[in-house]
Amino acid sequence: MRQARRGPFSCLIVAAVLVGACSRGAPTSSPIDESEGVKKELVVFAAASLTDAFGDLGLAFQDAHPGVTVVFNFAGSQALRTQIEEGAVADVFAPADPSVLEAIVGTDRGETGCGIEFARNRLVVILPADNPASIGSLADLARPRIKLVLAADEVPVGRYARQALANLNLEFGPAFLESVLANVVSNEENVKQVVAKVSLGEADAGIVYSTDARAEPSLPTVPIEDPYNVIASYPLAVLPGAPEPNLAHQFVGFVLSPEGQAVLASYGFLPPRPG
Repeated sequence: MRQARRGPFSCLIVAAVLVGACSRGAPTSSPIDESEGVKKELVVFAAASLTDAFGDLGLAFQDAHPGVTVVFNFAGSQALRTQIEEGAVADVFAPADPSVLEAIVGTDRGETGCGIEFARNRLVVILPADNPASIGSLADLARPRIKLVLAADEVPVGRYARQALANLNLEFGPAFLESVLANVVSNEENVKQVVAKVSLGEADAGIVYSTDARAEPSLPTVPIEDPYNVIASYPLAVLPGAPEPNLAHQFVGFVLSPEGQAVLASYGFLPPRPG
């Protein structure tokens, strides 16, 4: 786990907003003690694709809450789920798939039980800078001997990628998915590892979130059109048994606030669905 790092939004000052994990309204909650000398630590488990954006959000939150340190654990959502199930302690969980959160907190509609969508993301194909396989379209992913790297099927972005490829059967025919999957040379544990493989030229293409492609502008991309793309939903919730529940609710409120949403938008995340 690592602490929030300095970034372009580190000077953002925000008001403390209390919010329940299942409501945009403010629950009754006592304020945290921010008197001089009191130190508190907020532990946030978050999907690897949130690394940069949440780094800035954590710094902004710290600036507004003297004495508070935000400690992040970024990894594949499924790996974070396993850590929590095996006893790892955290205050807030923000995976890249609602079903991962539901597996931890259940589907009851209690204060910490259901989570709330705070951002969305879409998929894109990335290529090495020199594009040695001369990939110019999605159809090229099915060519023989193309080296494709995906996240593993149990990783949200890996599952979303396979759904998008299955959707493309409607465009390219029923053999498209089978041909593309035959080209998969590596199944990675998180989206950052997919980006790394492509950046190093160890694959001809990879499927990642658009935010991860945006963070690597030297890598060419091939878009996946809306009829075939899969939109990822990011929920977050205060975990049952959180050591710092009041502080955790304030962090959730900040992520949902206009200031927090502006940080996420600056990294290319789509806003949550209305309502």
